[in-house]
Amino acid sequence: MAPQTKKSTTTMAFFIIIISFFSLLLTTSLSIEPSSLQTSLINSRAFEIDDDKFWKDGEQFQIIGGDVHYFRVHPVYWRDRLLRAKALGLNTIQTYVPWNIHEPRPGQWVFDGFADIESFLVVCKELDLLVMLRAGPYICGEWDFGGFPAWLLAVEPALELRSSDPAFLQLVEKWWSVLLPKVYPFLYNNGGPIIMVQIENEYGSYGEDKGYLRRLVTLARGHLGDSTILYTTDGGRRPNLEKGNIPGANVYSAVDFTTGDDPWPIFKLQQEFNAPGKSPPLSAEFYTGWLTHWGEKMAETDAAFTANALKTILCQNGSVVLYMAHGGTNFGFLNGANTGANESDYKADLTSYDYDAPIKEWGDVNNAKFRGGLHFNLMRVIKRCSTASVSPIPPNNKMKGYGPIKVQKIASLFDALDTISDSMDIIEAQSPVSMESAGQMFGFLLYVSDYPVKENGSVLSVPKVHDRAQVFVSCGDHGSSQKYVGTIERWLNKALRVPRIKCSSNIRLYILVENMGHLNHGAYIYDRKGILSAVIVDGSILHGWKMYPISFQNLNKLLTVNPIVQFPDSKSANKFSYKKIKRNSRTSSKVPGFYEGRFTIDTINQVKDTFISFSGWGKGVTFVNNFNIGRFWPLVGPQCNLYVPAPVLRHGENVVIILELEAPNPELTISSVDYPDFTCGSKVHQL
Repeated sequence: MAPQTKKSTTTMAFFIIIISFFSLLLTTSLSIEPSSLQTSLINSRAFEIDDDKFWKDGEQFQIIGGDVHYFRVHPVYWRDRLLRAKALGLNTIQTYVPWNIHEPRPGQWVFDGFADIESFLVVCKELDLLVMLRAGPYICGEWDFGGFPAWLLAVEPALELRSSDPAFLQLVEKWWSVLLPKVYPFLYNNGGPIIMVQIENEYGSYGEDKGYLRRLVTLARGHLGDSTILYTTDGGRRPNLEKGNIPGANVYSAVDFTTGDDPWPIFKLQQEFNAPGKSPPLSAEFYTGWLTHWGEKMAETDAAFTANALKTILCQNGSVVLYMAHGGTNFGFLNGANTGANESDYKADLTSYDYDAPIKEWGDVNNAKFRGGLHFNLMRVIKRCSTASVSPIPPNNKMKGYGPIKVQKIASLFDALDTISDSMDIIEAQSPVSMESAGQMFGFLLYVSDYPVKENGSVLSVPKVHDRAQVFVSCGDHGSSQKYVGTIERWLNKALRVPRIKCSSNIRLYILVENMGHLNHGAYIYDRKGILSAVIVDGSILHGWKMYPISFQNLNKLLTVNPIVQFPDSKSANKFSYKKIKRNSRTSSKVPGFYEGRFTIDTINQVKDTFISFSGWGKGVTFVNNFNIGRFWPLVGPQCNLYVPAPVLRHGENVVIILELEAPNPELTISSVDYPDFTCGSKVHQL
C-alpha cells in the first residue's frame, strides 16, 4: 500500500522552495552560517496526529512497535535485541523509564550502565527506530514498586502515591527536571527518535485524580514543549478511559486490551476520549505473552492465535505495540510482584521476564512466534499487512554450557555478618522498623533481639511480615550455633513453636526477612517491607531490637584462598566424595550460607551466553563476577535456570557466589548449561 500524503504537502513544498530561494539571496548579503540550513531541515521534521491517523513528515504512518526495556537487557546487547526487533518488521520501540534505577537514593543520579538511557536512544536513532517513551513517574511493568524508588516509602509523613499530594509531586518534579532535559534532544522534532511521551501508566485502573494528571502534563510541556505528543494508555473499557484520560489537555488516549478481543469496537470507544480527528486506532500494549509468578506454570500463548489477533489490527490499518517484543531479565532484586484478593495474597515475579515474547529472554528468534517455520507467525503478519521494510534476521547468539561446577561453603550468613553488614548501618530501636526506614531498599534485613529462657519453649508470632521471614534462635553471640525454627510467609502467616533451649542467659532471636519484590500494581502498592508489626513471644510484645542491613558490596572479602574449579567432566563429578558433602550440608541445613565456585573459560571466543542450573537447591540469590544475576527458587519453580549474558563472563577464571537461604544441593554442585528450563516445582510447593 503506497503511503498517503497530506493535502497540505504540495502547498508546503511551494513555500519551502520560495523560502529557500530568498534564503540563498540573504546568505549572499548577510553571510548566514551553513548550519542554519541544517537547522531548518531538522525543524521540518514532524510527527503528528490528524484525520484519525499518524503522520510522519507529512506522510501517513502506521506504528508497528514493540516494548524493549533497556534496563532489562545488558547494554552490550541493546543493539543486538533492537536489530532483531527491526528484523521482525517493527519501526518503533516503546520503553518505560524506571525512576528507581536512576535515583536509587534521594539525589543520587545514575545514568550509566543499565541506566544509560541516552545511549539506548542513540542506538535506536542509528537503527532508524522511532521511540515511544513511557516516562512515568509510575510505570508498573512488573518492575519493583512500579518503577518508584523504594525510599519514597521511608518519607514521613507517608506520601500519597500517584496523587496531587504536594510532597509527592515535589519529588516527581525534581525527578522529571533531571530526566526530561536529558531526553529533550532526542525528540523527533529535534532530530531524534522520540515521537511520543507517555504520562503515567494505566492510571484509569488505579485512581481518578485529574489534578495529578494535569500537573504531570504541565511539567512535561514545560520541559518538552507544546509540539510533543503526550499520550496515556488505559484498558479498553469505559470506566478505565473515563478515569485515565485528561480532557482538554491535548493528550492522546491510547488503549490496551486482552489479545483476542475484537479490537475495533474498542477503537471506536477510544474515539470518544480523543478530540475529533485525533484518535488513530492504537493498541499500546498488544500482549504477545504474559507474566509468570513463582509457583505458577510458565505462561505461554499460542503463536498462531497471537498472530491472527495481530492481523485483525494491522491489516485494517490499525497501529500496534507488541508487549513484549523482547522481555529480558529482572536482574538483581528488581522484579515486581502482584496481589490477588487482599494484601496477603502476594505473588512475586520470576527473575526471567521472557514473557513468551517473539524475541526470547536470551535473544532467540527461531521460535514459532517470531517466524515459526510453516506456522502463522508475527513476522509473516507484519509483512502481509504493512509496508514494513525487510531487514536481515541476525543469527542467534551461540550458547555454551561450561559443565558442572563444584562449590564449597565459605561462611554461614551469621558468621559473615560483620563482613556483609556495615556497623555504621546497624539500627537499634525498641520496636522493629521497616526495611526502607532502615535504609535497606532491596534484599534482606536481619532483626535480632533477646528474650528470657522458657522452661517449656515458646510460641512466636509476627502478625505482619513482608515478605518472607526465616526464624532462628541461639544462645549468645552471632558466632554460636543458630537453630532453625521455621519460616513465616506473607501469604501463609502462622505462629511458630520455639522448642526448649538450654541457655545460661537469654535466648537470642534472629529473624531474617527477605524483600521478594515491592508490589508494582494495585490498591496495595504502598508496600513497605520487613517486620511491620510487633513481634509477640508467649503473648508479650518483644522490645529491644538491632537491625542489620545485608549488603552484597563486599562479597570478595568472603572468598577462599584456594580456587575452586569446575569438574573437567561428569566422571570427575562422580568421584567427588558424595558422603562427605552430604554429611557437611546436612549439619547446616536451613541455615543460610554463602557458597563459592569457580570455572575457567580457556579462550576469548569461548565466552558465550550460558544458564546456571540450580536443580536440587533451595532458594537464594546468585552473583557471577560480582554481577547479581537474580533469584532462584527451584523448590517452587517454574524457573530452574538463571540466564547469564556473555558480557558478564570473562576469559579466564569466573567466580560464582551463592547465598543459599535453606539447603544446598547435597552434591554441592551447580551446572552451567546451554538451555533455559522452566519445569521446576511441584503442586506441593506452589504458592
